[in-house]
Amino acid sequence: MGARIVFHIDFDYFYAQCEELRRPKLKTKPVSVCMFSDRGGDSGAIATANYTAREFGVKSGIPISFARKMLKDRKDAIFLPADFDYYSDISEKAMSIMEEFADIFEYVGRDEAYLDVTKRTDSDFGKAGYLAQQIKNAIKNKLKLGCSVGVSPNKLLSKIASDHHKPDGLTIVPPEKIEAFLEPLKIRAIPGIGKKSEEYFSQMNIQTVGELKKLDVFSLNREFGRKTASYIFNAARGISDEPVKEKKPSSQYSKIMTLKKDSKEYEFLLENTISLCCELHEVIKKNGRLFRSVGMQFVQSDMSSKTKSRLLKNHTASLGELQKTAQQLLREALEDQTKTVRRLGVKVSELSEGKGQSDITSYF
Repeated sequence: MGARIVFHIDFDYFYAQCEELRRPKLKTKPVSVCMFSDRGGDSGAIATANYTAREFGVKSGIPISFARKMLKDRKDAIFLPADFDYYSDISEKAMSIMEEFADIFEYVGRDEAYLDVTKRTDSDFGKAGYLAQQIKNAIKNKLKLGCSVGVSPNKLLSKIASDHHKPDGLTIVPPEKIEAFLEPLKIRAIPGIGKKSEEYFSQMNIQTVGELKKLDVFSLNREFGRKTASYIFNAARGISDEPVKEKKPSSQYSKIMTLKKDSKEYEFLLENTISLCCELHEVIKKNGRLFRSVGMQFVQSDMSSKTKSRLLKNHTASLGELQKTAQQLLREALEDQTKTVRRLGVKVSELSEGKGQSDITSYF
């Protein structure tokens, strides 16, 4: 067996691209897809923005009010509420196309996936490049969507490569070109190296991956600990043996809301949890499903997330069981809660068919 060949496929500005798909006139305008909160006005954050909006500094995660200021001179700027049902539907179709080309298919999220194509390309990077272009063409022809593809011997390099020429890029990194590809890149190109790590390396006058390679693993150990140091040391050399694991989009239903106020008060959060359970139960009934896993999510005041889940003994469609389990999870989550909660979510997964229901019609 020759070298592994792994694709990382990443859809460019996916949510905004989906919006352009159903309204083509948006393509020439700055488009921002927003997570509006229930507090009204411009409260909330940007989920994603198209490249026209990005030219003005708009990016995911920033407050909507900031984005409006950045785009104040563009009278044609568009701010749309996120429509996750629609995005999930488009994603499901795209994933089905990609899966047909893979030996092993690993779903990562609505807008990205890994494909191991070693067997069907005979470990030939020339054939791999042709196959990657076939996938891009199939998605473009069937869905009118653009995506970027990274091709390399492992997941790490392919993820870096898919981000190298955006939008609509195709970057191939065969084994003999790994060093030449990696060394000129900024160290932030390595997944997992964030702002704090970048500041640390900057103090040592290390800006590129090539300069990072000069550090020995013992120096990295002292600063980051053995596990992280080992990752950084190997990543700078393009070394990763993590396999592509068969994984398809998980079927689940969820409801999430922005609270009227940030709080960690049990009674207030319980009232909203019960309300979410009722809304979620309507979705479960409508789709004729049974669930076995119940989960809770907090988006905290600093925008960090906290989750808890529980697997039930049997599948059920009971609203009472859903509310009781969610209440238990809420109580457990609040035992060591120090931050206030901004957004609250409830989800069910491990779904099975209810009587007379033959397929899962939607997932989040």
